[in-house]
Amino acid sequence: MADITVRPMTADDAERVLAVYQAGLDSGDASFETNAPTWTAFDAGRLPGHRFVAVDPGDHVIGWIAVSPTSTRAVYAGVVEHSVYIDPVARGTGAGRILLDALIASADSAGIWTIQAGIFPENTASLALHQGAGFRTIGTRERVGRHHGRWRDVVLLERRSPVVT
Repeated sequence: MADITVRPMTADDAERVLAVYQAGLDSGDASFETNAPTWTAFDAGRLPGHRFVAVDPGDHVIGWIAVSPTSTRAVYAGVVEHSVYIDPVARGTGAGRILLDALIASADSAGIWTIQAGIFPENTASLALHQGAGFRTIGTRERVGRHHGRWRDVVLLERRSPVVT
């Protein structure tokens, strides 16, 4: 973990961010999506102040985290949904926790009071990561969507900020 650092994501990271995203999608247990979007679509759908990449000592992107608003309604301005993806070769290195900690600090300082995530129950590593970072399970949305021809459940987790009141 000592060799992994986190920095803000930039447009120069687009190729690696999207490659890591696609690798996660290819695993089959990361998202209902099957193809990473274009950088333009990715960029448009995520809040600019809360995007980070984990990099190795050579500044090679090994993971990323970003948030999207959950609603355009003003009352939900402090609620975001996040995604975190780690390159398969870097899984188990602590990069996910470093990214999640950076996001939590960023969200807390920006007045975001709830970070939520939807995770397939089969993605036990992601569930453990989030629970270890203080996320709590809200419930399971059963058969919420079809993925590769089968119904999938999604576990809904959230982290409520202890500093935003």
